[in-house]
Amino acid sequence: MGALAMGIPESELKPLVTSWRAANPAITKFWWDTDSAVRETINTRTPSYLPHGIVLRRQGSLLRLRLPNGRELSYVKPMVINDNITYEGTLQSSGHWGRIESYGPKFVENIVQATARDCLAETIMKAEALGYPVVFHIHDELICEVPEEKVEKALSDILEIMATPISWAEGLPLKGDGYVCSYYKKE
Repeated sequence: MGALAMGIPESELKPLVTSWRAANPAITKFWWDTDSAVRETINTRTPSYLPHGIVLRRQGSLLRLRLPNGRELSYVKPMVINDNITYEGTLQSSGHWGRIESYGPKFVENIVQATARDCLAETIMKAEALGYPVVFHIHDELICEVPEEKVEKALSDILEIMATPISWAEGLPLKGDGYVCSYYKKE
C-alpha cells in the first residue's frame, strides 16, 4: 500500500499490519471465510454461501462468484494446487495466459471492486435518466457535461443520487462529493 515509498521502515510493517487486522476483525473474518468457501466449492463442487447474497458455485470449468446484485465473476479452471488456490487468466507480468494464484483477501478485493463498479453503474444510469449525460468515468468518479446555467442543480441532483440507497445493497453507506469545473481535473 505504498508504506515503503512513504518512508516507513520495513521493520515497522508487520506490527502495522497486525494492528490493522486486530482493529478490523470483521474484514479479516470475511477474507478467511471467503478463502474457505472458495476452497470448498472448488474441491466439492457444491455451492458456498457468503453474506450479502454472495454465492460461489462451479459451472463446468468455471468458478462463478455471484455478487450482491446478481452479476457474476468467473474464474477459469479453478484448482487447489499444493494448498494454493489457482485459476487460469492473463498474467499481469507478461500479458500471456497462465495459472494465477489467489487467496481469500484477493477474492474479497475482487468482490469489493466489482460491487463498487456496480454501484457506479447504477449512479450513471440514474444521472442520465435525469438528463445529465455522463461523458466518462474513472473508478469512483463520473463526469457529466451540462450547460453552465444548470451546473449547481446538476451537482446537487447527482450528489443526491450517489447517496440514495440501492435495492440490492441494503445497509451499504453511500455518499458522494463533487465539484464544478470547466474542464476535467483531479481535485
